[in-house]
Amino acid sequence: MALRPDDQLTIGELARRTGLAVSAIRFYEEKGLVAPHRTRGGQRRFLRSDIRRLSFAMIAQGLGLSLPEIADELDRLPQGRAPNARDWAAISSKMKHRLDARIAELERTRDVLDGCIGCGCLSLAKCALYNPQDRAARRGPGPRFTRESSAAAAALDPEG
Repeated sequence: MALRPDDQLTIGELARRTGLAVSAIRFYEEKGLVAPHRTRGGQRRFLRSDIRRLSFAMIAQGLGLSLPEIADELDRLPQGRAPNARDWAAISSKMKHRLDARIAELERTRDVLDGCIGCGCLSLAKCALYNPQDRAARRGPGPRFTRESSAAAAALDPEG
């Protein structure tokens, strides 16, 4: 099926429609979120459905999804046509689970910070975040106390 000129957008037209800079569109292209066709002269031509793909990417980034996560979801969408309600419902369902997990992690972080900032204990012996002899390393890399419940963090406390 040959594409009609009306079905294609230049990178400048796509930038105007999405509000993205041309350089941002090229970045998203490099990451595989959009795949333009090339003219004989080597110019990029995007499909109108790429407006929705890029809009989704911007919204998903704003919600905290990483580019690989966004690319994974966009790979499930049809190429060459605008996604329909069923396509978006499948992505939405999966994203809700990711967002719920992130919200729970943020709430745990907030709870730890509230206790830490307002506790006034001024004592490493009582501090829930103190990590003598790097005992948290047994639980894996990264900021373990904010990724786990306060109970798990307390289990590392030798006096708890």
